[in-house]
Amino acid sequence: MTELITAVEAHDIRFPTSRHLDGSDAMNPEPDYSAAYVIVRTGGGQEGHALAFTVGRGNELAVAAVESLAPLVAGRPVAEVLGDLGGVSRRLTGDSQLRWLGPEKGVIHMAAGAVLNALWDLRARRAGKPLWRLLSELSPEEIVDLVDFRYLEEALTRQEALTILGDAEPGRAGRRARLLAEGYPAYATTPGWLGYTDDKLVRLAKEAVADGFGLIKLKVGADPAEDVRRVRLAREAVGPDVRIAVDANQAWNVGQAIERLAPLAEFDLYWIEEPTSPDDVLGHAAVRRRVAPIRVATGEHAHNRVMFKQFLQADAIDVLQLDAARVAGVNENIAILLLAAKFGVPVCPHAGGVGLCEMVQHLAMFDYVAVSGTVEDRVIEYVDHLHEHFTDPVVIVDGHYVAPLEPGGGGEMHPASRAEYAYPHGPRWATGAVTGTAIGTGAVLGTAFDTAAGAGEVA
Repeated sequence: MTELITAVEAHDIRFPTSRHLDGSDAMNPEPDYSAAYVIVRTGGGQEGHALAFTVGRGNELAVAAVESLAPLVAGRPVAEVLGDLGGVSRRLTGDSQLRWLGPEKGVIHMAAGAVLNALWDLRARRAGKPLWRLLSELSPEEIVDLVDFRYLEEALTRQEALTILGDAEPGRAGRRARLLAEGYPAYATTPGWLGYTDDKLVRLAKEAVADGFGLIKLKVGADPAEDVRRVRLAREAVGPDVRIAVDANQAWNVGQAIERLAPLAEFDLYWIEEPTSPDDVLGHAAVRRRVAPIRVATGEHAHNRVMFKQFLQADAIDVLQLDAARVAGVNENIAILLLAAKFGVPVCPHAGGVGLCEMVQHLAMFDYVAVSGTVEDRVIEYVDHLHEHFTDPVVIVDGHYVAPLEPGGGGEMHPASRAEYAYPHGPRWATGAVTGTAIGTGAVLGTAFDTAAGAGEVA
């Protein structure tokens, strides 16, 4: 009998990270790291797992978006779906009615990415390979068939993509061996959250250097004097030879970004991340011209491949920061990696969140083996939060990601964690054990909610 995809499930999972200000920055002062968690099930009993990352309130919208896309995949033959993930990608992002909610942006696009990433996880599991290896063993033609070149062809043609991949093909085996032996360079954001005390910042910065990280990142964008003081503390803690990047998380307009970076230049900053609106291509270009030699980095909130195309065409960025869960999954991220290779811009993936380190490492490693062929000036973000909830958590040795060997794409949470942090009725939320910032059927802003007290009552 033909094996079918029997279900595409979506689950609301939230972690109360706001309690300790983990993840805090100028625009997101109290995030609760959350996941619209997707499970694709087959008639043969196999599963694919992935997620769309949010920071609390609104996670239910991403869950609803996944549920709206589920009928486009559920009930179809597994072999047909997994054998044409390029076509499935176009079906999910191009549905004639659902695409109106984007098109190709926002919650519906993130949901499409979560479903596609779950399908890639399933395909990698069935192949018995980690996703980075599965992708890097595809032929150039198979990789290019995954990409939707509509809207890209004045910047990147199919033939150009084939040439990039073909040029990299002879060195794949050697780079795969080096990756397995040496890992992939990482940088640490853990010291830099805006809500951390000075002592915690300094302690974590020193620990990052001791752990082998050659770059740390600090959040900025709240108080100008505080930015200077905190960056000075970090520079004194790590010394002159460790790179320091800063991240404004979109807090400034263009003029403010230029003005606010001037007093920070003395600390030899490596990059400024998201200095202004993530949609403002020309604004980033203006900041880049004025703040050099500080590099300009962005991408974690870029809607889609078209945004990245424009950033690259406009010479607006020095560092491209793709995200495993922001755009439409593996397929669109392959397009973005090819664009970056065409324009010669290094990719340093964003991974601050829940499960993002686990998933995005596969994209960076695929890029090294099969696309760009280099790790020069390339690092994957590392944040030391919530890895224990995943069945194949990232491993960091001497400031490098160790290449994962387990089959899949890295996004599977332990069933116990999914149950514990299910929102709003999981034990961590329903018993009033946490103080969260979520609002919904089980939480009230700034309060602990005890369902035993009765619906709508604050414990």
